[in-house]
Amino acid sequence: MTIKPLFDKVVIKPLEAEETTSGGIFLSNAAKEKPQTAKVVAVGPGGIIEGKQIQMQVNVGDTVIYSKYAGSEYKLDGEELTIIRQSDILAIIE
Repeated sequence: MTIKPLFDKVVIKPLEAEETTSGGIFLSNAAKEKPQTAKVVAVGPGGIIEGKQIQMQVNVGDTVIYSKYAGSEYKLDGEELTIIRQSDILAIIE
């Protein structure tokens, strides 16, 4: 199955959380923070939203940083995906 977001929505696949700290301490699943970096899987077409023209700034394959509690989580074919608004993306990592 494929997923095609509408309007200014972006589908992202969160990257794995760090397993160890910078000091080398292994973290349990409970101690890991929710990751804030993700790969863009699909991008909506943009358009006029709430009377404003929205042009999409991200592309499929970009690695992005997004707001910690943004979006809706969804499971598709066993993959954990998150659907967020483009405005919830803070930066593109190059």
